[in-house]
Amino acid sequence: MPCENSSRKKNTFFCTLCVKTLCALWLISSNPLCAMDWPLPDAVMIRNFAFNDRGRPVMGTVFEGEGPVLAAEAGELIFSRRGGETASRLPAPLGAWTALDHGDGLISIYSRHEDGGSVPHRAARGDPIAAAGISGWSGRDGLYFILYDRRERRWVNPSMIITPFPDTRQPQILAVDLRNDQGVLVPRGQARISQGRYTVLVAAADTMINPQGTTLAPHRIVCSVNGNEIGSLLFETISARNGTLMVYRSGLEPAAQVYAPFPAFEIGEAFLTRGQASLEIVVQDIAGNARNVLSRLTVE
Repeated sequence: MPCENSSRKKNTFFCTLCVKTLCALWLISSNPLCAMDWPLPDAVMIRNFAFNDRGRPVMGTVFEGEGPVLAAEAGELIFSRRGGETASRLPAPLGAWTALDHGDGLISIYSRHEDGGSVPHRAARGDPIAAAGISGWSGRDGLYFILYDRRERRWVNPSMIITPFPDTRQPQILAVDLRNDQGVLVPRGQARISQGRYTVLVAAADTMINPQGTTLAPHRIVCSVNGNEIGSLLFETISARNGTLMVYRSGLEPAAQVYAPFPAFEIGEAFLTRGQASLEIVVQDIAGNARNVLSRLTVE
């Protein structure tokens, strides 16, 4: 599909976005947990919340680096496991991990850290509770940090509570694909397509690239056809319902229906009728940087 960068931003989208952003800022400012800190501040973020890991979302933030693991906020110790093997003698994915309760149902989980050491029964913000290391399903020094809301049974994007790392670059839109109702992808660059129902798939990334060269997931992806929004994917929480992971795509949807096996997201579906059609993708990162791409199609 031919694409052209468009400097025009949809007024409706950004007015809605401004309102939602202001509401989010109000909620965060009224929540004392907005003072949370990153537990490994000098490490490199190599995976962030909702990153597409071969068709499954990453439930927290993965850091690579060394140093003490610090309590993100004052909390009470509710669990501590020091690596080794499980009772079944199988390795545990989280390895050595620690969980702190911060009240109101919110807990922080620090996993895959170095085995050994002790954790105080109550930790103040910034207290060392472990050391970055290798345990569980990890192959390099670091930490897998997770925030979980037990009341709502959902994982929370840490960047919604902790100040995001500085980032002034626009996110990338790597590819936009259409898949017909027979499951066949339209060849990229093809401007003429047949009338019918199509699924829109978007590969996008935050360009806050780390020294390892890996990219991060964006914060929001919106798809519009002929000026009408057909899908909006928001990476703020991931819920669990009856054993199924649910993400927010214009409403709660099973993650399996959103996360494509390759690094892309299924944003929505549209029935394209004969004539000219415009397909616009808007991607925003957690720092508020945005990029949009407009594709023009001839539907036969």
